[in-house]
Amino acid sequence: MPDTRHTSPFPSFDPDDLSQARGLFRVLDEEGAEVGDAPAVDAGVALGMWRSMVRVRQIDERMLALQRQGRIGFYGAATGQEAAVIAAAEAMENTDWIHPALREGGMALHRGFSLRTWLSHCFGNEDDTCTKGRQMPCHYGSREHGYITLSSVMTTQFPQAVGTAYAMALRHPNEADRPLCFAAIGDGATSEGDFHVAMNFAGVMRPGGLGLPLILFCQNNQWAISTPSAKQCAAETLAMKAVGYGLVGVRVDGNDALAVLLVMQEAVARARRGEPPVFIEALTYRVGAHTTSDDPSRYRDESVTERWRQLDPIARLETWLIGKGALTIDAAAAWRSDCDTEIRSLLSEVEPVGPPALRTLFEDVYAEMPDHLAAQYEQASGAA
Repeated sequence: MPDTRHTSPFPSFDPDDLSQARGLFRVLDEEGAEVGDAPAVDAGVALGMWRSMVRVRQIDERMLALQRQGRIGFYGAATGQEAAVIAAAEAMENTDWIHPALREGGMALHRGFSLRTWLSHCFGNEDDTCTKGRQMPCHYGSREHGYITLSSVMTTQFPQAVGTAYAMALRHPNEADRPLCFAAIGDGATSEGDFHVAMNFAGVMRPGGLGLPLILFCQNNQWAISTPSAKQCAAETLAMKAVGYGLVGVRVDGNDALAVLLVMQEAVARARRGEPPVFIEALTYRVGAHTTSDDPSRYRDESVTERWRQLDPIARLETWLIGKGALTIDAAAAWRSDCDTEIRSLLSEVEPVGPPALRTLFEDVYAEMPDHLAAQYEQASGAA
C-alpha cells in the first residue's frame, strides 16, 4: 500500500520539478484534519462538492443493487473515488469540455446533467435522451454539459482530447480566458499506445507558441481490472511519465477533495494562459469491483481494500466541514435522506418506461437518409 501519511508541498508546476511528481500533495489527513500549508478553500464550495459526492455514492449503491437484481445489465461505480471526480469538475467551467473514462459520470451530474436522464440511460429506455438506448449503462453524453460520450475502448479519449484542445487553441488564439479540455483515464490506460500518442502531441503541439488548453488526468486506483499497478508499470509514479514528454507531472491524494480542487484550479489557470499542459495523477483506490462483471476477491487481498476504506473521501471532507461549522451531523443525515428519496422516486418513474421506438435505429446516422434506409424507416415506423 503506498504511503499516504505524508504530504508534499503545494506543487510548483515547474516542468523541471520532479518532487511534485514523486510526492503526494494533501490538504487533509486520514481523519479529515488539515496538514501542511496549502491555499485556503472556501467552505461553501467544499460543501457543494460534498453534496455531489454523497449523491453520486448513493446513486452508485442503488444502481449496483438494481444490476444484482437483474433490472439493469451493467454498472461501473465510482465508490471511493468521488473526491477526484467531483473536485475536478468543480475546478472547471461548463464551457470546458470533458472526455471521460468509466468513473467520471459524476462530473456531468455536478454540472447539472439530469438524474432522470442518467437513470433512463441505465435502462436504455425511451427517455434516454442522451444516447437513445444505443449505449451500455454508464456511457452518458451531453452536448449541453460539455460531456463527451464515453467509449469503452481504453484510452481513445486521450488523443481525442488533445485534438479537441488543439481546435480550442486555434479558435481562441488570443483569449486570456479560453476554454479548455479535460481528459480522464485510469492507471491501466497509461500502458496503452494511445497514452504515448496523446502525451507526445500534448507536449509538441504549441499553436501560436502557447501550450494547449488541456489537462490530462489519471485516476490511479491501482488496479487495471485485475492487474495491479506494480505489474503493469515500472515507473516510480505515473506522474513521472509526464516529464519525458515536456509536460508538468503532479501527484495528488485522490481521496482528498480539497487537494484535488487546489491542484486542478492551478492547472486550469495555467492551461488558460497557454503554459505547458499538466498531467495529474490522483492516487486513489478502487474499493469495489471494476464493474458488475468482476469479482475482485478472486485476485486481490481484500484486507488492503479495507484499509483504503478508512480513507473514505466523503468521510474526510465531511469531518472537515463539520469542524469549519459549514455542516452539522443532522444536516448531513438530512441530505442523505433527500438523495435517497430523489433516487427512489425517479426510479419508480423511469423503470416502467418502454424501449425506444424501433424507427430510432435509423436516426442520427446520415444527414440525408439514403433511400434504402428511408424505406426501412417507414416500415419500422409502421411497426412501432
